[in-house]
Amino acid sequence: MEKQENYRRPSWDEYFMEVCDAIAKRATCDRGRSGCVIARDRQLLVTGYVGSPVGFPHCDEVGHQIKKLVHEDGSVSQHCMRTVHAEQNAICQAARRGVALDGATLYCTMTPCRTCAMLIINCGIRRVVCKRKYHAGAESEEFFRRAGIQLDYFSEDTESYDRQS
Repeated sequence: MEKQENYRRPSWDEYFMEVCDAIAKRATCDRGRSGCVIARDRQLLVTGYVGSPVGFPHCDEVGHQIKKLVHEDGSVSQHCMRTVHAEQNAICQAARRGVALDGATLYCTMTPCRTCAMLIINCGIRRVVCKRKYHAGAESEEFFRRAGIQLDYFSEDTESYDRQS
């Protein structure tokens, strides 16, 4: 076997983020094909991706279920409500399988939303690693700071969905 020139073994964070990217390929909503991996002690515990609840139709099959949200500042955003977030699905998988998440690290595509942040905090997850920032993630960042959860980003780039689509 020939030795590869300039090969660099990925760090554990890079390794789990690569797994997260592979998991995201199973997502069933083209507005946010994201994935999630939860690991502890360098062992993968559970995964999740964006998708409809079990037995429900997927966006890729029947289209999006868009709802408008009016924010306190008067701005309007639109969100697909058909799917469960990748982080939520990973946490649900842990619950179904009886896997404790206390002290784990969660890897995800972008800063978790407010609801996911609250679930992450209550699960006892101690660290969150995101590929990039989410344009509406400031509240989650503050939640993590207040809860003492370490938050790391691979990139300072920001994922932004068109607020009107």
